[in-house]
Amino acid sequence: MSQIKFGTSGWRGIFCEDFTLDNVRVVTQAIADHLRAEGLAEKGVLIGYDARFMGADFARETARVLAGAGIKSYLCNRDTPTPVIAHELLRRGTAGAINFTASHNPYNYNGIKFSPAWGGPALPETTSDIEKRANQMLGEVVFKDLNLDKAAEQGLFEEVDPRAAYFTTLRGLIDFKAIAASGMKIAVNPLYGSGRGYLDALLEEAGVPIVKINDHLDPYFGGEPPEPAEAHIADFIELVKSDDSIVLGVATDGDADRYGIVDADGSFIEPNYILALLFDYMIRRKGLRGNAARSVATSALIDAVAKYHGVEVLETPVGFKYIGEYISADKILIGGEESAGLTIRGHVPEKDGILACLLVAEMVAVEKCSLCELLTDLYARVGEIYTRRINIQLSPELEAALPEKFQHPPKQIGGRKISEIIRIDGNKYLFEDGSWMLFRKSGTEPVVRLYGEAGTAESLAELIKAGEAFILG
Repeated sequence: MSQIKFGTSGWRGIFCEDFTLDNVRVVTQAIADHLRAEGLAEKGVLIGYDARFMGADFARETARVLAGAGIKSYLCNRDTPTPVIAHELLRRGTAGAINFTASHNPYNYNGIKFSPAWGGPALPETTSDIEKRANQMLGEVVFKDLNLDKAAEQGLFEEVDPRAAYFTTLRGLIDFKAIAASGMKIAVNPLYGSGRGYLDALLEEAGVPIVKINDHLDPYFGGEPPEPAEAHIADFIELVKSDDSIVLGVATDGDADRYGIVDADGSFIEPNYILALLFDYMIRRKGLRGNAARSVATSALIDAVAKYHGVEVLETPVGFKYIGEYISADKILIGGEESAGLTIRGHVPEKDGILACLLVAEMVAVEKCSLCELLTDLYARVGEIYTRRINIQLSPELEAALPEKFQHPPKQIGGRKISEIIRIDGNKYLFEDGSWMLFRKSGTEPVVRLYGEAGTAESLAELIKAGEAFILG
């Protein structure tokens, strides 16, 4: 039997193999035991789920197990974005939240993401305790459950709608009047996920003209992973490109904690660039002040912005929990990852793709120019930095060879001499010309993520090609 293992964003597994009702019950009991040990069980637990198969079924089963353990649960009344769950957790002051999501992973995955009372993704010390408890119980009936009707009668179960409170918070963070006054038309793509009825509803409520695509429930996500990366949103890019009236395209992933941005001409704008542009906008235009945080895999373009404005950037391992800690402690103005995770001061310590899309819309409306034009202006002020990430699919043979390849790397890759190796998270190779590449193995898929950064677009293309050859060769 497979062991329960929490990664950077919870425990994930493939339906019917690792991710089963029995294992879900065990993990739920482990979380219940963890909360009791921490003396927090009486505060209750929020339960949410995204748009995947059986999300509501898993969530209700979790509520039954919690009720059997004497812990009250608050169940979201429909599939709900991860940032909305984080927002409701903080608003209600529960002991934590159990969220059924595999985020941007393919349709045949699901997962449990546990967030403790502070609202961000659980830190390693928390997930390690839950892992240990769960693995000790695998294969045994160590829980009891309670019928939800009886649980409700006993005050141990309640359905909730977290949308209105979340909308109120976003209205205080985003200048919807500026977006509406610009007259811009925005294309919205929730990728069949739980962002349906959130980003689009907020814009429509503000009187912003929008066009929607992929906005109905589809647990197969249209046959693509629900990730708003350039490789998976060709239909959306074509829509924006072919309609001259559309000024901006905004997309969210399966659980709406990540974002994808398309400029008016159909250009996909890398999340690294969006993070730097928004940081610059918040300081220069909104008059805000503060440091930023980014993961080790994220572009140094935000560092250049920070230097330009006389503030600092804090570097973290990969995993938004580390950035969330800084937000929770009010130590940064903005925090983000190259994988399209972002949040800001005064908001949840969790990735929020809905917020990110709205901030970009506000920036374009206020600046009155395209994102490509904004990036050109930013380069003129802070210097040019080009960045990209690709996923490299691995055969079993290539996957088996990875540890040796990373343990004993060559002295140079693609003609570039390695000057330093950083292993904070993955294997990051710094080259003498100032460029770098980072390799990180996915914890859930046979995939290596390759990140690269260079001073010119041409050099970046060569770097990515060399990195791919290093893995596949």
